[in-house]
Amino acid sequence: MREKTLVIGASEKAERYSNKAIKALRNSGHPVVAIASRSGKVGDVEFDTAKKSYSAIDTVTLYVGPRHQVDYHDYLLDLNPRRVIFNPGTENKELAQELENNGIQVEEACTLVLLSIGAY
Repeated sequence: MREKTLVIGASEKAERYSNKAIKALRNSGHPVVAIASRSGKVGDVEFDTAKKSYSAIDTVTLYVGPRHQVDYHDYLLDLNPRRVIFNPGTENKELAQELENNGIQVEEACTLVLLSIGAY
């Protein structure tokens, strides 16, 4: 069984990278949960609109910009994932440092690229 991924900033719009990432993660056999500002669904993944305390999150992949990440600082620390991926456009040095200071691995990378090259 692959490790569970949380996608923050999910979208039903097919052209959005979060949408493509959910599909690619599911196609690669990863269990996925997702949070979005509005309810929706991509494939078999329904979006939560609240910050739930999911269990056993290995990776969080971010698709919200730094301005919207403020609400997620404490949430990410409480989830205590193994790593957080800052996709292009979501880079945030302050949050990355805070996560690293708490033993959470940080990657500035593209989830889609990592999956495509087998490095996820």
